[in-house]
Amino acid sequence: MWRRRTGGGDAREAAPPVEAAGPQERPALTIDALGRKCPIPIIMLAERINEVPMRDVVAVLADDPAAFTDIPAWCRLKSHEHVASYELPQGGWSIHVRRNY
Repeated sequence: MWRRRTGGGDAREAAPPVEAAGPQERPALTIDALGRKCPIPIIMLAERINEVPMRDVVAVLADDPAAFTDIPAWCRLKSHEHVASYELPQGGWSIHVRRNY
């Protein structure tokens, strides 16, 4: 059986990093998916990501723990960039995605 090399260490995937500080780049679009369960935040992102220019950032506001890991996984699957995830003061995250195509 073969295993993909991950750069050493444990082969299990780690959770995406969370940054406590505010975003470094202002999003071109913010999608409010607070209170919605996955996969709705991903569906909302997929429907609207093409509204922003190439290389711009979309922020998805979500409080479902599944969205915290599923949106970065969707980015890898669709070749977009997961910029960062920021904790929101009221709970949940602002998950920033850069449109690559």
